Amino acid sequence: MKARLKLNAPTLGVIIGNRDFFPDQLVTEARADIEQLFGELGVTPVWVSPEETKLGGVETHAEARRCAELFRSRRDEIDGVLVVLPNFGDEKGVADVLKMSGLDAPVLVQAYPDDLNQLGVSRRRDGFCGKISVCNNLVQAGIKFTLTERHVVAPLSDAFRADLDQFLRVCRVVNGLRGVRLGAVGARPGAFNTVRYSEKLLERHGVSVTTVDLSEFIAQVGKHADDDPAILAKLAAIHGYAPAPGVPPEKLLQMAKLGVVLEAWMQENALDATAIQCWTSVQQNLGCNVCTLMSMMSEGFMPSACEVDVTGVLTMYAMQLAAGSPAAIVDWNNNYGDDPDKCTLFHCGNWAKSFLPDIKIANAPILGSTLGVENTYGALEGRTPAGPLTYGRITTADAEGRIRAYVGEGELTADELNTFGTRAVAHVSQLQKLLQYVCREGFEHHVVMTGSTSAAALKEAFENYLGWETYQHGE
Repeated sequence: MKARLKLNAPTLGVIIGNRDFFPDQLVTEARADIEQLFGELGVTPVWVSPEETKLGGVETHAEARRCAELFRSRRDEIDGVLVVLPNFGDEKGVADVLKMSGLDAPVLVQAYPDDLNQLGVSRRRDGFCGKISVCNNLVQAGIKFTLTERHVVAPLSDAFRADLDQFLRVCRVVNGLRGVRLGAVGARPGAFNTVRYSEKLLERHGVSVTTVDLSEFIAQVGKHADDDPAILAKLAAIHGYAPAPGVPPEKLLQMAKLGVVLEAWMQENALDATAIQCWTSVQQNLGCNVCTLMSMMSEGFMPSACEVDVTGVLTMYAMQLAAGSPAAIVDWNNNYGDDPDKCTLFHCGNWAKSFLPDIKIANAPILGSTLGVENTYGALEGRTPAGPLTYGRITTADAEGRIRAYVGEGELTADELNTFGTRAVAHVSQLQKLLQYVCREGFEHHVVMTGSTSAAALKEAFENYLGWETYQHGE
């Protein structure tokens, strides 16, 4: 089964603004700069050619209409739009393109800086001023847009490369969440009121949830023969994914059967991610944990969250889009000694193996204390090493009729941690302030992590384009 996630080969519509009383060569040079930059980064431009409009720029209404027609014809390919202002630009032309094209994609506005030694008529740009006018027109038209970190910035500079990298992350999140399809497998465990959510609110924001009763999966698992080719292939995939020292072969076989049933259901319903009733019915009826299967899906960019945490897996999906790497759902689990800015992150064992260089399939001692350890094989064990950390959480504020989120960054550390399951130690500046926010605002004890620095991109996507109030810790 292949993920439907688009992480590579982005395509951007490009609008090069122009005003005819500025030097023509500025537009030609800007086009060359963008062509060079996109070539280096593997970005495909969609833009009018110098044969279609003057210099390939957009100034008049006729040129705006021509560019809009091009964007409209390639709407399904375009991930976002880059507005380039090599000079003051035509404020109406840019807004007209976006209005007439019908694109509903993120927009990044860039303007060139002037050289203090070249403010004469032959090289003067005035992009500093023109950007303000362009943005004013976009606001009037109700078009959302993203700004560069510096008001004016050269496209081939390191600063703009960072701006563009973040913008591409924003595009992935915004476009990926529009129309995402989630699967909810089984009922929410009775002891987990924390993962309640509003399916109707998600639907209003373009997020669909397909449900299935876990009993249907249990019945289908029992119908599969041990030597079914699909079962044997899934069993081989499990063996190839992680070592399983001491795990009884019949438990791995049962996991393989469940994996085949789950995969078939996802394909039938074109699902992008799942939230699964991982306990206690699976253990009681199938005698295994589903953690390894969840980890395998998350590693393949089809994230899976436990305890039917639907908004948790929505967060996983969004955060892997921003990071370009797998996400893991974790518990804000334990204090780390007396250090107020450190804590442990933990789960029974469903993190993608990207987080676990020492991964192995094991059992779940906590669940085993009540369900019998022999019924919990399939959990993973491993320690996440030191590295960057982005964390976050989306929730539906049902009583308020809105979706909310928080995001932030920190680091995973190499501090000693003697325990089982999938685990890590996190350092977050002003962690106590963050935890007070989480508690006061009623967020879940589940949080999502990626090994990235992508909090700002997530906030921009959530708040600016999707309309979700988002708190960025430490901003």
